Amino acid sequence: MKVIRKIENWGNSHHPKMLDIIRMILGLFLLAKGIAFLNTAPFLRDIFIRTQAISLSPAMITVLINYVILIHMIGGVLIFLGLLTRVAALVQFPAVFGAVFFVNILNSFFNSELWLSVLILALLVIFVIIGSGPLSLDRFLTTIKTKEK
Repeated sequence: MKVIRKIENWGNSHHPKMLDIIRMILGLFLLAKGIAFLNTAPFLRDIFIRTQAISLSPAMITVLINYVILIHMIGGVLIFLGLLTRVAALVQFPAVFGAVFFVNILNSFFNSELWLSVLILALLVIFVIIGSGPLSLDRFLTTIKTKEK
């Protein structure tokens, strides 16, 4: 627990405001991707069926599709607002990791979706480490709580 607290303190003290803009763009992108998946759920189902390494039941595929859509939409909003950013980014890992290593890498190594997924995964790692930053709802709420004391 001590290591996690040290990483959190380091991330809070080494956070330029430019990274907050990148965090907001990442949140909007994830939200848009979730909405796009919601509108194209049958296409997402075909991707799961075509690329699965193990056989999954149709019910399990439906659960995975709903998980991906839900975490992209809710996580995107939380990351954009800077509220529970570390948790929201961490919850995105399974979906984005799956996109990188099970969906996009099977198509082609020179696939632009692959490199976009790798970039998103790298940004999620960064925001798990450094947190939400000065332009965030977390910081705003912490400031209000400190002023009340």
